[in-house]
Amino acid sequence: MAEKYKVDKDLVRMEIVDFTFPEKEYRTSRHDTVLPYNWALGPTWTRFFDGLKEGKILGTRCKKCNKVLVPARTFCPICYEDMQEWIELPQEGSIETWCLVNYKYYGQVKEPPYIIAQIHLDKADCSLTHFIGGFNLSDPDKVRGKMKTVSRVKAVWSKEKHGDIYDIAHFKPV
Repeated sequence: MAEKYKVDKDLVRMEIVDFTFPEKEYRTSRHDTVLPYNWALGPTWTRFFDGLKEGKILGTRCKKCNKVLVPARTFCPICYEDMQEWIELPQEGSIETWCLVNYKYYGQVKEPPYIIAQIHLDKADCSLTHFIGGFNLSDPDKVRGKMKTVSRVKAVWSKEKHGDIYDIAHFKPV
């Protein structure tokens, strides 16, 4: 190993002795790549999204541990049992955590400002990530004050439904 590498202790670096880059000026340029793709939903996600299109939030219950998961799952991540029992969940729940997004970045699905939150729906054993709305989000200090008083939320449905997660427009304070 010693003959392949040279250690320069003064500069704190190691270099490979028998390799050198060719003498050439290298340039870089920026390219933004967009990669559209189709997502194969499968039967479980298809039924979950079909439920949203009908104005229902569907979850699946594990027959072994009795946990109810939403979004619906094909198998229980705790017991690894197939989940074939479907239940309709209430459209209300509590906020576990939230974040106000007030800056724009590439690829956002919604124009800022908006709140994204973890919502624990009633009768579910896990939370769902979605938007909180129904009040003015332009002043971060007022939003912080309002969110301190919000613990319960309810689904607000989009006028046009497409069979995706955005069929729920947002959750609003109850």
